[in-house]
Amino acid sequence: MRLLVGLGNPGASYARNRHNIGFLAIDEIARRHRAAPFRRRFQGEASEAVLGSERVILLKPQTFMNESGRAVGEAQRFYKIALSDVIVFHDELDLAPAKMRVKLGGGNAGHNGLRSITALCGNDYRRVRLGIGHPGDKALVHGYVLNDFGKSETPWVEDLCAALADHAALLAAGEDASFQNKVHLAMEGRGWGEVKTLGQRN
Repeated sequence: MRLLVGLGNPGASYARNRHNIGFLAIDEIARRHRAAPFRRRFQGEASEAVLGSERVILLKPQTFMNESGRAVGEAQRFYKIALSDVIVFHDELDLAPAKMRVKLGGGNAGHNGLRSITALCGNDYRRVRLGIGHPGDKALVHGYVLNDFGKSETPWVEDLCAALADHAALLAAGEDASFQNKVHLAMEGRGWGEVKTLGQRN
C-alpha cells in the first residue's frame, strides 16, 4: 500500500493557488481512477483507489500547509505504511512551470509543507516536484505561491495533472523513472516541452 499526499491549503479561497497544485494533482488522480469519495479522516480528506495492482490511500491534509505532517503522520501510523511508500505531490519554485521531477528525500527548499512532514515523519519519503516557476525575487515568493494560477497557466496545469493521473500506476508500482519519463513525453506531446515564461509555450 502507498500513501499519496497532495499538499495545499484548505478552503475555497486557496483552491486555485499555485501552492495548491498538490491538491489539484490528487483530485485528478482520484477522478481518473474512480476513487472512493473523499471523507474527513486523519486531519485531512482521505480516499482509497487502486492504481494498476496497487491499493493506495489519497490524502489532502486540511491542517494548512505548515502543519501537513500531522495529517501525514496520522495516516501513515494508522495504515502502518513505510516512509518510503509515502509519496508527496507539491509545488516547486526551483522547477520551470509544467516540469515534474521525482526524488527520494533531499532538502525541503523552504517549503513549509515538506518541512512539517520531515519534522514529524522523517525525510526519506518520495516527492513529486511540480514546477511552478519562480517570481524572480525572494521577497515576492509568498504572494506568488498564494496567488491563483493565471488564465494563461491553466492549460498546462490541467495537462500536467492529467498526465500525472494517466501514469500514476507506474508511480504506485515504484517505477519512478518510467513515470517521470512518461509524464515528460506527454507534456512534450501537448506542446509544453518548455515554458519560457508563465503560460507561454515554446
